[in-house]
Amino acid sequence: MSIDESTAARVAKLARIRVEEEALPALAAEFNTILGFIEQLGEVDVEGVEPMTGVTPMRLKRRADVVTDGNQQDKILSNAPDAREGFFAVPKVVE
Repeated sequence: MSIDESTAARVAKLARIRVEEEALPALAAEFNTILGFIEQLGEVDVEGVEPMTGVTPMRLKRRADVVTDGNQQDKILSNAPDAREGFFAVPKVVE
């Protein structure tokens, strides 16, 4: 696949990037270089290779999935303009 200047201009417009007319040949050449690299990646034999998320074998630290109230009720309610009985108090809006 090859990208010409008109296609490069269209891609730039879709990406909302202003590209001057004299810069279009260089942009098209860069796109063609990128596409060439992608074609090279497509030729690599990955049969039997397990997908990986990183280059080092490590697992994320996990914590117990326990439901709590956060134990921060006093801190949270300290910012409230009006708090009563452990809850936010709001004015009545419907009569």
